[in-house]
Amino acid sequence: MTEPRPTLRLDKWLWQARFVKSRALAAKLVERAGVRVNGNRIAKPAYNVGAEDVLTFAVGERICVVRILALGTRRGPAPEARTLYEDLSPPAPPKDMSRPVPVSGGRPDKRDRRRFAAGRPDALD
Repeated sequence: MTEPRPTLRLDKWLWQARFVKSRALAAKLVERAGVRVNGNRIAKPAYNVGAEDVLTFAVGERICVVRILALGTRRGPAPEARTLYEDLSPPAPPKDMSRPVPVSGGRPDKRDRRRFAAGRPDALD
């Protein structure tokens, strides 16, 4: 007889792997946004996942594609959480540098405006 594959709830695994801050947020992510497990859309947080499953989900503006390597026993520190999965996500797109981003958090100063205006074509061209 074959031994059953160890599994863990999807919301609990997302929380232990530190993709979300709480299990409640993990459950909302699964219910509202949906998570794909091996290409199939899952809408229930209680869905069981195991090693070698591939998850696809959105966190913020980023699409995460991860392969589960291990099931955690606790929500440990971030270095421990990174050992639970292999990141298969495409690289993040480059940042949009078309508009100034003030360093101080306030209005852009004269130097910031000049730096970003140099990269834009003139309106009369």
